Amino acid sequence: MVTAAKTFSQVVTHMSIAFTVTWAMTGSAALGGVAALLEPLVNVALLPLHEHGWKRLRAAIAALQDNARTALLAERLSQTALHTVVAFGVMYAASGSLALGGMAALLEPVINVLVLPYHDRAWERLRARKARTPAQLQPA
Repeated sequence: MVTAAKTFSQVVTHMSIAFTVTWAMTGSAALGGVAALLEPLVNVALLPLHEHGWKRLRAAIAALQDNARTALLAERLSQTALHTVVAFGVMYAASGSLALGGMAALLEPVINVLVLPYHDRAWERLRARKARTPAQLQPA
């Protein structure tokens, strides 16, 4: 149950960031709404393909060298690049502006990188607290 709530919260957070960045750049709630809906949907559609590709690449990297950190770093950079391209594409398609697409490509992924770790830590604290609660209710 906590995992589903965390995932839902993560989607809402991502959509809120996409809306806020777009609205702040354009002043348009309509474009903000388009970005909030399209950008996460495109990412959800593309991320499984990205993860599948990286699963195969990790196996190939492991066969060549024993350096999991290099593979993880390359995967994270690739994932960031995917988010950047999607943010640009959605904003450009919605606004027709290369400048706004470029600004979205820079701001939206960076804000997600800064905000989502705090989001995940908060959910981990909640999960840990829920795990401790039954033990605390046990009679001594």
